[in-house]
Formats: sequence, structure tokens, C-alpha cells
Amino acid sequence: MKIAVIGASGLIGTKLVEQLGADGHEVVAASRNTGVDVLTGEGIADALNGADALVDVVNSPSFEDAAVMNFFTTSTNNLTAAAQDAGVGHYVALSIVGVDGLPDSGYMRAKVSQEKVIRESGLPYTIVRATQFAEFTDQITDSMTDDDQVRVPDALIQPIEAAQVVEEVARAAVAPPLNDFVNVGGPQKISFEQMANDSLTRRGESKTVVVDPNAEYFGTALEQRSLVTPV
Repeated sequence: MKIAVIGASGLIGTKLVEQLGADGHEVVAASRNTGVDVLTGEGIADALNGADALVDVVNSPSFEDAAVMNFFTTSTNNLTAAAQDAGVGHYVALSIVGVDGLPDSGYMRAKVSQEKVIRESGLPYTIVRATQFAEFTDQITDSMTDDDQVRVPDALIQPIEAAQVVEEVARAAVAPPLNDFVNVGGPQKISFEQMANDSLTRRGESKTVVVDPNAEYFGTALEQRSLVTPV
């Protein structure tokens, strides 16, 4: 198969290009570094020429509400239009488990809009919703740190290694379109308290982890199972 990976220079995109290539597929690694700009549309048509599938793993450079919404709506409209023109048979996108249940988050709202554009484009599609990357648990812990305390929500998180996400997205790219989403998550559902304590221990830091029902996750309140797979 010929597969165009859009966002090929990121954490997932880089590994995905390697994985698909190792599996014997012809891969087009598309990013701003290769002259493909998803906001202006520059280079997209060339990247999709002859492609059987498009894998969208782009991410916004800004998480500010208006900027991230503009990024995902503009980029996805440009990509779906170009994919239709090129006759691409499968649009695969990476999204987030529970994305449609956290409307207080500007980032989540933008990802919901991205999914909507894909679903309504008329293209055959598969949306892979993943839980939070294990590689980001230190960053999450730091975002909840105030002096010597880490204030975490009373909720579960299900860290997944980026390599596993790559495997799931690669599998989706070569399979028939689902015209639906699929949830993928890490091996364990753990509390934010455990995640934070594990992060601090790993880094040799001595701070107190406090479970705070009012603590937010990047600006949004969480229910117990907001960020984990249903099963």
C-alpha cells in the first residue's frame, strides 16, 4: 500500500513512518519540514498523489482555545478535500479517548470538531482514540504541581506507550475502514494519585500528592472514568 502520513515529524508520526516502512509499505512522510502545510494546503496534493490511505497525526502548535480550534478545523478541511480529490480510500486519524465528554477543554472541543469534519466528509474513515501517552505523565504531574504539593483529581488515567499507539494506528491504516472510532488504552487504569507518585519517585522528587476533587486536567474537570476506555 501507499500511505501518506501527515504530521510525520512528531512523536507518533516519526515512529509510524518507520513502522509502516518496515512492514513493506510505500510511505510518504509529510510535514512542514517536507513542504506540506496543512493550514495553507501547500504540498498536500502532491503528498496524497496515488495514496491508498492518509494517516492524520498532526497536532496544533498552540493549545490556546481559538488557535487550536482554528488549527484542527482548517487542517482537517484541507486534508479531507485534498483526499477526496486524490481518490484516497481511507482517512485514518488519531484522537483521544473520552474526547466528546470534556467540553470545558478547548483542546478537546477542537478534536471533536476534527472528528466531525472527518465523519461528514464522505470519505471512508477510521478514528483511533487513544488514552494519554505514558511519555507525558511527568508533564501532567508537573502541570498539577504547586510548590511542594501535587493536587490531582479523583479520577483514573490509563497511560499508553507511544509505541503501542503507533502499532494500533498502523494496523488501522492497512485494515478496511471502520467508518467509526476505536478506543485503545494502556494496560492499567490507575488513579492520578498513583500516576503522580510514580512520576515523583522515578525522578527522585519529594512532594506531597493531594487528591483534590476540584483539581482540573488542563483546564477541565474530570469524572472518575473520563479518560479511560469503557472496558
